[in-house]
Amino acid sequence: MLRPAARPDTAPALSGEGLGLSRAGRPVLRGIDLALSPGYLLQVLGANGSGKTSLLRVLCGLAVPDEGRLRWHGRPLRAGDPAYLQALAYVGHANGIDPDLSPAENLRFAARMAGSDAGAVASALAAQALERVAHTPVRALSQGQRRRVALARLSLARRALWLLDEPVAALDTDACARFDAQLDAHLAAGGMAVIATHQLLRAGGPVLRLEAVA
Repeated sequence: MLRPAARPDTAPALSGEGLGLSRAGRPVLRGIDLALSPGYLLQVLGANGSGKTSLLRVLCGLAVPDEGRLRWHGRPLRAGDPAYLQALAYVGHANGIDPDLSPAENLRFAARMAGSDAGAVASALAAQALERVAHTPVRALSQGQRRRVALARLSLARRALWLLDEPVAALDTDACARFDAQLDAHLAAGGMAVIATHQLLRAGGPVLRLEAVA
C-alpha cells in the first residue's frame, strides 16, 4: 500500500528545497522540492531528458546541485558525507556488476563489502529466482537476469535509502512481482525509496513529475 512520501507530523529523513542543476550551461533541473520519511516511497516520473537520472545523481552525491539545499535528518548534506553514503544504495541504468564473474561471485563480493554472510547470498539469489544461473558468467545472461543480479545486491546490505533508476527495465512479469515484494519488505522495515520511472510502478501514491527545463 502506498502512502504519502513524508509524514506530516515529523521532520522528513531526506528533504530537498529548490534544487537546481545545470550541465554545460544548460539547466537540467530547476526548483525541485521533495521530502521523504522512513517507510515511504517517492516515484519520480518523466520522459527522457526530463532530469530523472540527474535528480538521482544529485540525491546520491554523484552531482552537486547549483541551487537549493539537501538535508538528511535535518542537517545540510555536503558532498561525500560518510554517514549519508553509508545509508544509501544506488542502482543506476548500468547494473554495476562484473560480467566476468557469476551472479554468486558478484553477490559474495558484495556481501563481504556489506559484512553479510554466505546465507544472505543464497537468500538473495533465491529471492530473484537466480539459482539456475548462479554459477554462469554474467556476460552469458540475458539483460533481465543481469538486472535481477543488480537488484539482488540490495538485499545484502541494510541501507535505509534506495535510489533506483528504472529498476524494472528488462524485467518480465514474474521478476517485476519479485521486485515488488522486495520493495514492500524494505518499506515495511522502515526503509525509504526514490524510484525514477517512465511509467508508474504503483498507482495512487506520491509522484514527483519532472518536465524538461526550457
